[in-house]
Amino acid sequence: GRCCPVRKQEKVLQKLGKADETRDVAFEEMVANFNKQMTEGTKLQKELKAYLLAVKTMHDASRRLQDCLADMYEPDWFGKEEMDALTEDTDTLWLDYHQNITDKSLTSLDSYLAQFPDIKARIAKRDRKMVDFDSARHHFGSLQKGKKKDEAKIAKAEEELGRAQKIFEELNVDLQDELPSLWDNRVGVYVNTFQGLAGHQEKFHGEMSKLNQNLNDIMTKLEEQRELKKDGTAAAMTGEGAKSEEINHSPSASSPPKVVQRPGPPPSRPPPRLTPSPDPRQQHVGPTEDEASVLDADTDCSTTTTQQSAVTNGSDGELPPGFIYKVKAIHDYAATDGDELELKIGDAVLVLAFDNPDEQDDGWLMGVQESHWGQNKDISIKGVFPENFTQKV
Repeated sequence: GRCCPVRKQEKVLQKLGKADETRDVAFEEMVANFNKQMTEGTKLQKELKAYLLAVKTMHDASRRLQDCLADMYEPDWFGKEEMDALTEDTDTLWLDYHQNITDKSLTSLDSYLAQFPDIKARIAKRDRKMVDFDSARHHFGSLQKGKKKDEAKIAKAEEELGRAQKIFEELNVDLQDELPSLWDNRVGVYVNTFQGLAGHQEKFHGEMSKLNQNLNDIMTKLEEQRELKKDGTAAAMTGEGAKSEEINHSPSASSPPKVVQRPGPPPSRPPPRLTPSPDPRQQHVGPTEDEASVLDADTDCSTTTTQQSAVTNGSDGELPPGFIYKVKAIHDYAATDGDELELKIGDAVLVLAFDNPDEQDDGWLMGVQESHWGQNKDISIKGVFPENFTQKV
């Protein structure tokens, strides 16, 4: 072969127009296409890798977000097991998506681009061997045109020319076969890359849409569960509020009775309480005419009576043994249970202590109507009644 200095000298002569240069316009066009194809393929590979990196980043972000929700999701909330399974399925879906793009699209593109360096090196070698061929041809022509022909040198130059031509033509023929085929292959590579990517994206987003719908359904049920609990709590608080309101209107031992003017007790809902076990002997009947006359007498008497102690009411008259103090009804009260007293405005009630203090509900008292006691002296006709419907006398 020809040495580098000779090759450089030949290139200079060709540029100066003092030596013929082999030109192949069709091959030069193939090389231009090759360079364009290699640039585009390399750029596609770079962008696909960037896309895969973004998928991995999104996967990591999705996993952290799902893990955060799973950690916060309390065991008694709706769909706890479904939420844990959904978190795992989402993670697996991201993994499969990333792996499929890597295996099917990026790996195929890498294989496609792997052939470019070798072909590029062979194109460069062909260019060098073409210069060697031109140099050998030029040297051989110079010897033939010389005035003193040295047959030995001419023969040797001819031999070198034949060898240079053979090497060049072998490289040239192979590349002229490969470059057009490689240029055509680019279409199939682009189709496979983007068709595969589109297919994986469609599958991924379809499956992810189902998981997102499941997540949305779980969140909807969780909100419904919260609303039901909130409504139950509000209802309970409403009951407690009604009870508290009646208690707040009840008189205290240290302050004078405060009568709230209202049309009467609630028509359908008495203050909530745990009622003591009803006494089967207890019978409630409306006041008779005789009892009404006693009631009137008791009402007149109550105007001069002050608050009573455990033994006496603090005046000249004493309460019957076992009673604490006396109260007078300031509202009608319709009994709603068998162990409750029926009250009419003005009824006097002798108050008793509960046998078991734990059975007493806030805002409720135990007692016997004074009119009934005056007739029977029977403590078994006792009953409970709301304190805020009465006041001490």
